[in-house]
Amino acid sequence: MQKKGYESELTRFIRDFIDRHPAVVEKQKKARATWWDRPQDIPQLEHDDQWKIPQTGYVYYDKPGIEVISGDPAPRDVSGDKDEG
Repeated sequence: MQKKGYESELTRFIRDFIDRHPAVVEKQKKARATWWDRPQDIPQLEHDDQWKIPQTGYVYYDKPGIEVISGDPAPRDVSGDKDEG
């Protein structure tokens, strides 16, 4: 809820800065167009999506039967279902 007649020090600073540097607003709009307002290639996005690996529900918990050892590059299967190949 905004109080009538109150303007924070930060808001006053920003308004004053923009009044003294009007080119900043145009520069912000140009930068936004560079990074965000870009046309999307839908077929390419769909192609890329087919290679995504589905993520588990909550990635910070270990999966049952998988032992993760700190510094070990690969988790170890401790469920007993090892393929002795």
